[in-house]
Amino acid sequence: MILPRTRLIIGLAVGFFLLLVCLFISVSFGAADIPGRTIFQALVNFDDGSREQLIIRTIRLPRSLLAMLVGAGISTAGAIMQGITRNPLADPGILGINAGAIFAVVISIFLFHASAPSFYIWCGLIGAGITVILVYFLAYLGRGGITPLNLTIAGAAIGALLGSLTTTVLIVNQRALAEVRFWLAGSLANAEFSTITQVLPYICVGMIVAIAISKQITILSLGEDVAKGLGQQTGWVKILAGLSVLCLDGSAVAVGGAIGFLGLIVPHMVRFFVGVNYQWILPYSALFGAILLLVSDLIARLIIQPQEVPVGIMTAIVGAPFFIYVAKTQVKKSTTHR
Repeated sequence: MILPRTRLIIGLAVGFFLLLVCLFISVSFGAADIPGRTIFQALVNFDDGSREQLIIRTIRLPRSLLAMLVGAGISTAGAIMQGITRNPLADPGILGINAGAIFAVVISIFLFHASAPSFYIWCGLIGAGITVILVYFLAYLGRGGITPLNLTIAGAAIGALLGSLTTTVLIVNQRALAEVRFWLAGSLANAEFSTITQVLPYICVGMIVAIAISKQITILSLGEDVAKGLGQQTGWVKILAGLSVLCLDGSAVAVGGAIGFLGLIVPHMVRFFVGVNYQWILPYSALFGAILLLVSDLIARLIIQPQEVPVGIMTAIVGAPFFIYVAKTQVKKSTTHR
């Protein structure tokens, strides 16, 4: 059922308001108990001599903003992948792309002693790009070619291999392990405004490209034969979609670590409201992906104060059962259609 345009616009407005509310709550709560008046002053009339205002401006606010960017990037990347592959299980983590980005970042630390977030981002993009090529190549070699099942199996295999290689490197190099062990489980603890300014251009480029080809993704999601029959250049659409996924997911993983299942959960959630039109699925995925990761990070910070849980664990707690549910649903559908 396709909802009227006005309802969809209202839904985006409500979602944006909810995002602002979640942002304020995220900034308000933490290990330190800070009054609401001080929080407001830190945002509108910053006093660098106040310890409490420094906590807001240098720790909580950049972390919350980075959570929004990373959540939007990963969720939109997942929606794009599900559209172009017609695979409801498609997700940057499940298809091994996250593992490729993580392996590239760990290798950069091991070989080059890298520590700059900008360098991590480039390594994440390169690692994610090579992984996409490998996954598609392995899927192509399978029976039936690049099918949703072959993509999932190839992604799982490549992800497992890269995960083992990453573990090997970290065992050999204890210094690298000390630097990235918390980040590997998904963490936004080291967020700074400089990190945001470095990752923001890649997220923006990925979003712009995704929105620009959203209509073509909708057609391609109906089937490649249908898309070609309508005169669509499917090859170019896939290339542009792939570049968008690399910018969104590669940069997000480079600064946020292995935050899994977000790209799987959110697109399925928003389809209940917007249907199958990717001109609406993509912006809704970005918005509600930002909200979900913002809330997950808040829970991760508060659940065992004064320590915190990696946010990747929080998303996995919700995402793993959801993945099993979607997988079982798809198996039932495939059995029924035989």
